[in-house]
Amino acid sequence: MEISLVILFFAIGLIMTVKGGDLFVDAAIWIAEKTGISSGIIGATIVSMATTLPELFVSTVASNEGFSEMAIGNAIGSYICNIAFIIGICSLIRPIKIKDKFFGIKGTMMIGYLCIFFLFSKDGFITFKEGYLLVLLQIFFVFLNILEHRRESTYRSKNKGKYICKKDLIKNGVKFIVGILLIIYGAHILVDSGVEIAKALRIPKQVVSLTLLAIGTSIPEFVTSIVAILKGQQNISLGNILGANIINISIVVGISTLVSDKGLIVTGHTLFTDIPMAMLVSFLFVLVGLLNKKIGRLTGLILLGAYITYLFILF
Repeated sequence: MEISLVILFFAIGLIMTVKGGDLFVDAAIWIAEKTGISSGIIGATIVSMATTLPELFVSTVASNEGFSEMAIGNAIGSYICNIAFIIGICSLIRPIKIKDKFFGIKGTMMIGYLCIFFLFSKDGFITFKEGYLLVLLQIFFVFLNILEHRRESTYRSKNKGKYICKKDLIKNGVKFIVGILLIIYGAHILVDSGVEIAKALRIPKQVVSLTLLAIGTSIPEFVTSIVAILKGQQNISLGNILGANIINISIVVGISTLVSDKGLIVTGHTLFTDIPMAMLVSFLFVLVGLLNKKIGRLTGLILLGAYITYLFILF
């Protein structure tokens, strides 16, 4: 494929994801307002599950075709990208205030799930049994969000009984579906374009999965988080990243293991470079958020600097 055609496809994919993100966030805000469910919960569940579909699609296909390094690399690479790159960029645009009371619990779960993944990976292999256990971890996270919603009885009672116009329901339902379709297919086009570029440059598969694929499949989270920040919906942005990373470890890695022939092989690079980097940015993100009740521009610069350093190490 000619480079000019690749660039054209890249531009089309970018336009699709940006517009899709705008529609998607508008629909998510409407759902939060009409149901009384907090924007943080909406971001951590509905939004994060939808935006993580590209990671799930790419990793399961890679695993099914026998490319374990690409399946895991995409999941861990997206995890790192979500915090170091996306939160870094978002906080530079506008400092992110921590208003979600459950931020500490969700952040601790995100780190805890990463630790569990590391323990499973220490022998260089993730078995089917461990894959099932990773998938089951998502159930606990969903239970936490149900518990959080129940505790917000004041907010819920305040919004209870709001009339939902059928026209608005259809309009926002269409926005939600069209938005996520544009994001997913746009991201797919971006990933394919990135792979073509990688082939031309002869970049190793694991490096491709940790960089081009990880960044490409994280575009839905990136676009959604940026749009949410610009619209003043910071809880959606935070919930999206926390939920997406938990899904990356539990659902994406778990299902990728289950669709493989013999489980997933974990390389030394993942154990000694990728997971430690994921731990580092996770601890920085959660610790600063808990202590300062916000992610400021300085933290954003540090996170972004860590990601750039990580990319240099890979190449």
